[in-house]
This record gives sequence, C-alpha cells and structure tokens, in this order.
Amino acid sequence: MRLLRVATCNLNQWAMDFDTNLRNVKESIARAKAAGAAIRVGPELELTGYGCEDHFLEQDTTAHAWECLKDILTGDYTDNILCCIGMPVIFNSVRYNCQVFCLNRKIIMIRPKMSLANDGNYREFRWFSAWTFKDEIVDFQLPIEVSDAISQDTVPFGYGYMRFLDVSLAAETCEELFTANAPRIDLALNGVEVFMNASGSHHQLRKLNLRIDCIRNATQTCGGVYMYANHQGCDGGRLYYDGCCCIAVNGDLVAQGSQFSLKDVEVLNALVDLDAVSSYRASVSSFREQASHRKNVPFVKVPYKLCQSFQSGMVPTSPVEIIYHCPEEEIAFGPSCWLWDYLRRSQASGFLLPLSGGADSSSVAAIVGCMCQLVIKDIEKGDEQVKADALRIGQYKDGEIPTDSRELAKRLFYTVYMGTENSSEDTRSRAKRLAEEIGSFHLNVPIDSIVSAFLSLFETLTGKRPRYKVDGGSNTENLGLQNIQARIRMVLAFMMASLMPWVHNKSGFYLVLGSSNVDEGLRGYLTKYDCSSADINPIGSVSKQDLRAFLRWAAIHLKYSSLAEVEAAPPTAELEPIRANYNQLDEVDMGMTYEELSIYGRLRKIFRCGPVSMFQNLCHSWCGRLSPSEVADKVKHFFKYYAINRHKMTVLTPSYHAESYSPEDNRFDLRQFLYNSRWPYQFRKINELVQEMDKDGKWETSAEGMLRGQTGAQGSGMGVVAAGCANPSAGF
Repeated sequence: MRLLRVATCNLNQWAMDFDTNLRNVKESIARAKAAGAAIRVGPELELTGYGCEDHFLEQDTTAHAWECLKDILTGDYTDNILCCIGMPVIFNSVRYNCQVFCLNRKIIMIRPKMSLANDGNYREFRWFSAWTFKDEIVDFQLPIEVSDAISQDTVPFGYGYMRFLDVSLAAETCEELFTANAPRIDLALNGVEVFMNASGSHHQLRKLNLRIDCIRNATQTCGGVYMYANHQGCDGGRLYYDGCCCIAVNGDLVAQGSQFSLKDVEVLNALVDLDAVSSYRASVSSFREQASHRKNVPFVKVPYKLCQSFQSGMVPTSPVEIIYHCPEEEIAFGPSCWLWDYLRRSQASGFLLPLSGGADSSSVAAIVGCMCQLVIKDIEKGDEQVKADALRIGQYKDGEIPTDSRELAKRLFYTVYMGTENSSEDTRSRAKRLAEEIGSFHLNVPIDSIVSAFLSLFETLTGKRPRYKVDGGSNTENLGLQNIQARIRMVLAFMMASLMPWVHNKSGFYLVLGSSNVDEGLRGYLTKYDCSSADINPIGSVSKQDLRAFLRWAAIHLKYSSLAEVEAAPPTAELEPIRANYNQLDEVDMGMTYEELSIYGRLRKIFRCGPVSMFQNLCHSWCGRLSPSEVADKVKHFFKYYAINRHKMTVLTPSYHAESYSPEDNRFDLRQFLYNSRWPYQFRKINELVQEMDKDGKWETSAEGMLRGQTGAQGSGMGVVAAGCANPSAGF
C-alpha cells in the first residue's frame, strides 16, 4: 500500500493584513506537520487575502507576498512537507493568480490559474490574466531577494503536474473545479492521483451541497484524492467565506471541516491509500481506454518520496457523513461569524441596533445574540484568540472572564426602541422582552418631540402643516410625514452609537446595524437614509420568507421565545396613525406580498428576466389562478416601483451576501439607477401578448391547468392585495 497523509485547512485571512495572514499560514503548516502530513494545501491568495480587489493592481501587494513567502522558506516550515501556498505572481509584466509549491526550503513549481471567476461577486479579470498556455512549462526568474535567500534562480511556471518518485500531484484553483472542461480530466488521464484546490468561495444560502457534489464527482468520475482548502470569515468586505475544507477519495468524503466558525485556523488531515485510486481507475474500462490515448500534459520531476509504507495499525481514513446546515442555521451562524470578524477587526466596542419589535430588526438582534452565544462556547472550548478578542471588546477588568452570553451582550450590544404616537404597545413590549432575553442594554426613546420640532419649523417656513392621509392629507403629505420619522431615527441612532460608550465611561464607538431585507431593497420599500442606512447589515441579502422561518427556529434553538410572537405579527412600518378602521400593513402598502417579491426577485436576477419574459414565465406558473391581464398588472406594478426606487440601491448599507437574487448595486447586481419607470416599449409588448392570448383563447382554465398553476406558485400567497397603493418614501 502507498499511504499518504494529506492536510487541508480553513484560514480566516484579512485582505492586506500580511502579519495576520502569514501567522495563520505558518500555524496551519505547523499543525499539518504535527499531524504527520506530507502535503498541506491552503486557500487561494492566502498570503494577501482574497478580497484585496484593486490593491492587487499595486506592485506593493505582490512584493509583500514574496516577502512573506521568503519568510516561510527561510524557516523550517517546508522541511519534509509539500506546501501549496496561494499568492499573486507577476510574470513578463502580467499578473497571475498562482499556487506556489514549496518543499524543503525550495520552490518546486508555480501553477497560474487558468479559469478566472468573473461573475456574481467575482471580478478576477479586473486584476489577473488567465494562463492559456497548456503545452509547455517555462522558467520563471525568482525575485532577487528570494533567489538569494533560498539559493535558487528559476522555477518551473505554467500548467502541468509534479511527478514525485511515488505519486503524481497537480493543482486546480477554485473556479477550475466548476468548469466544463476542468484541468483534472486530462491530468487524471495522465496519471495524476492527488489534486489540490486552493479556493476562495463565499457563503450563499442553500449552495454548499453544490460545491460538495462537485468535489465528490471530481473523484467519482476519474478517481483520485481531492484536497479542498478555503478561506473562512470576513476578510474585509460583504462576503463571508464559508470554509468547509474537505478531502475526498474516489467519490467519498473522508474529512470535512466546519462551514461557520470563529477560529482563525482549522486544519484537517486524512490518511489516504493511493493504491485504492489506481485500483479504482483500472476497474473502469472507459477510463483505461481514454487514458491509453491521452494528450500528454507537461510535468516537473521531483526526486523525492512523499508516501509511507504500510505498517501495523495504519488504517486509511474512512468516509464520513456529510454535514449540511438547514437554511435557518445558515442565517444564524453565517452572519454571526461575519459580525464577530467585523467587530473585532474594526476596533469598535460593540453594536447599536434600532429595535422596532418587527421581524427584520428582531432577526438582527437574534443574530447578535447568537454571536454572543458562539463566543462563549468557543471560550469554554479553550480558544485563546476568541477569549482575547472578547476581553478587549467587552473591556473586562483583569481577572474577569466572559462566561455568560447575556452578560457579554450587555457589554457590547445596545438596542433602542424609538417610538412615536404611531407606534403600538405590542411592538414596544416585544422589543423590550427580546432585549431582556438576549441581554442587550435597552433604551426606550420617544421621538415625538423631535418630529414635532421639525413640523413646527416647516410650518414656520411655509405656513403649512402636512397631514396624514387618514386625516385627509395627500399622498405627498403622507410620505413626507413618514420619512421624517424614519430619518430622525437614523440620525439619533448614529448619535447614540458615537456617544453612549462615552456616557458609560467606555472607550471606542459602536457600529450601527441596519435591518432591511433583500425583498424590501428589491422593491425599494424603505426610506432613503432611514434605519436601513447603517454601518453594516447582516440580513440585507436575506428574504422575508427566510427571516420568518429563522425567527421560528431561533425562538426554540436560541431560546428567545418572544421571537415566536414577533414572527406571528403582520409586518407593519408603524409610520402612520393607527385608527379603528385603519392599520398600516407592509404588503398592502407595497401592492404585493413578500412571497411574490421573492418570485419576482429570482426571475429578475437568477433567470435574467425582463418585464416581458417575466410575464411569460408567470403566465405559465400562475396558470389557472390569475388571468393574463391580472398577471400583467402585477408584473408592471413590480417593475414600475423597482425602477422608481432603484436609486436607493446606490446607498444601500454594506450587507452580508446570502442570496442569489440580491439587488446590491456595489458589487453583485450592476445596473443603472435612472429608469423610465413607465417601461413604454416593454409594457406595450406585454399588452399585445395579453390581447393575443385573450383573442386566441390560449389561456388554460381546466382543472389540470389549475393544479399546475398551484404547484408552480408553491403557495406563493397570491391573495388579493391592494395594487397601486403608495409606497413610503417612493422616489425619495
């Protein structure tokens, strides 16, 4: 038996923080060596951090990466272990995203990335070029400082593999795992047995299984050992890299790391049987046939052995059961870990949240509470880094140790209920009870006097005093009065975040948390510069439906029982007066349900539908429930308000990325923000299609069509809602 112990890792790197990154890389190598591993693979661009973005254009960034690599090579870190280290490399004035293979204080090979990620949140072509030369490996002249330090002038550079005396190894880098013509196919046919993937993959709800399936399938079709390493944490932006480093052998996962964690370094290792790989491949006739007339891939000879001989007691690692979190757990743990990284790295002293008692702000509060619970659990497990961060942020005295999540929350989490005459006792009491369950420092701050001062000033200037619609005012007056309340809350939140630490004799400042969800952003159902405007927002890319499911889960699993009552309450902004015959409701204001909004959002972004194709898709999905003209009205109503409010996305608070239909304008959903909201051409085409369908009788009304329509809608809440109602702050 050829037995090989391999190690992979999750690293919590921070873009441009070379000290932190280098320390984590060294620690991961040390742990891999301590486990007896002969190979260690780390994440993509681990020395610089993946999220450097335009900093990659600076020569300093690449130079500092080489300095860090020299530090590793001049120590004993690579003695008797092959280390795959990710960093940018400039070759012939072209910048490449590379994996650098080091062994015994020498560089064995540099492998540039061949398929760059350039969609969604990824913009790799902005900073790197893809390596396109597959037929040769060329010589790369090492920087003088590195060359002198390790007594090596050149290193093989390009696409190929490393042929050791007892095993052949090669690399794939992140995106190459998901491409149709993946490098591993030709490499496997050339006898490569071990693949190392350095990745920078971020979290997205319900997506981990796709990544795991790709990793398993990579070795199921071609056989082999697949080592996957990833970043884990917030490295300075909107993304949370969700780790889950793993090792697969012949289609089975034999090791899986955590998806969400507060740890800076996590290392996995496994003992794999390479003869099992050879046997697996030899048993598949189609693989033998294709390998017999393969296209040769260049390789680098390495006169060194990595494998161990079989000894008594050495047993290859057995397959493990794959762990997946449910969406509610993903919402709890992903944003919690992201918030902790942001808090400890920003040097802030805590968070401040305007807590309204509604579903969105209560979800954010629960996530912060979950963060505090995770911190205490890791301290109990002996994590010294988490303990040190908690002691510093919580400003504990010497000898004090955090032992209770509620006590920790009291130190670093302020919640503020900013009520007006339009606020109900229900929301006020729910906010108070939730704050008590979490442990936050809670304040009840009436703001009617501030609202009145603004209105009095306006009346003095203009001689007019606006009225709510229920009191006989116009839509313009109604919106203006709602916006005043919302914007006062934003100003007050930021003032308290900066001054409350001073009031309590604490140093530092508090970060203001936002609480608008992805559906409200898509529809524009928020006031520009209200409490949706904050420092960061952990739920800005989570749908209302998912948040309500999370509230039900958190009421039980986080033990915040008041969340069950929050979830059961109808969503309302409470910006208009409550009357015996009138109570403001979000879905009535919007003219659509939150479930419909999720459908519109997925069709617009994921399925790339404009107004006409969305109408056509919904005519099929909602067949038998709504007539073509009713579907047309709904589609036009959505696109009208989407267009009117798109400008709000340009100032959207930086939000945790979790949903594939996020309208976030900064990185993910790049579109204009000035539209012709009448959509004259598109809406005319929809009207023509409606007339044609009515004329030709193409609309199904059979029982079969009704059933199909109900199935397609998936209980999408297509009840009667008031269309055309004014949206608070529309266009403002």
